Parts: sequence; structure tokens; C-alpha cells
Amino acid sequence: METTAHEAPFRPPADRVGFLLSQVGAFASTRFAERLAELDVQPSDVGLLRMIAVEPGLSQQSLARKLGVVPSRVVALVDALERKELVTRTRSTTDRRTHELHLADRGRDVMAQMRRIGREHEDDLVAELSQEERQTLGRLLARIAAAHELDPEVHPGYRASRG
Repeated sequence: METTAHEAPFRPPADRVGFLLSQVGAFASTRFAERLAELDVQPSDVGLLRMIAVEPGLSQQSLARKLGVVPSRVVALVDALERKELVTRTRSTTDRRTHELHLADRGRDVMAQMRRIGREHEDDLVAELSQEERQTLGRLLARIAAAHELDPEVHPGYRASRG
């Protein structure tokens, strides 16, 4: 007797890689947000603070380009970081139309704590894997991301939540 697609049994989890990636990604995002709550920061703040830490003096325009969002979106994001005293925004001495972004003292402190939280979070996520398996998983995920032209420095959520 032949079974139809409707009657076919579900494939085993290991054969449903897309679903597993989505499931683990959602779990990881939720847990990371819960861990960051103690610092009064959102997951979206992490990427911005990291970019500003790596490139002090980064302009809002440059940040918008890196994130792939409209400049008005960055203004709103930076406003929120400024209210939390995580970043400072100053006029450029070379171009008065440009605002340069720097981490504030609290922003530097929060960055150090976020790095610790991030390491602990990753360790918890892959605790069941050996060091070799972790490295293999990282390489495979990086390869998939590169094949889809995903920027390893920019979370796709920035582009999805334009506003």
C-alpha cells in the first residue's frame, strides 16, 4: 500500500535541519535576552555597542550603512542608548553635520559584562558538545551564513524591524 505525502510519517529531527536551526535560534535569542535584562539592555543594543566599541567615533550615517537600515532608524536606536547613558553623541570637529558615537563610561562597563554573559551563554548552549564538535558546528554555520551572504557582524533583526 502506498502512502500519500499527507500520511507520510514525520522525518526524524536530524533530517529537519532548517527546523532545528530555527528552534535553537529562537531558544538562544530568548535566553540571551533574559540574561541581558539584568544589565537593562536589549539584544539589539549589543550589536550597536559592539560596533561603536570597535570603531570609536563612528558616525550615525556609517552605522546605518553597516546595519543596512535607514538613518532615521539609527537615530532612534542611538537615542535609546543615549538615554541609558551607554553612548555619547558629539558633533564632528571636521563636519558639523555629522555626529560621532563613543561608548560612555557606563557603556564600557556594560560591554565588559555583556562579553561575560555572551561567553557563558554560548558555553551553556553547546555544553553537550566537545570542543572539536563546537568548532565544527561553528565552521558549518559560518559556511551556511556566507552562502546566503549574511554579514557575521550584523543581526538580521535590525533590517527586519525598520521603523
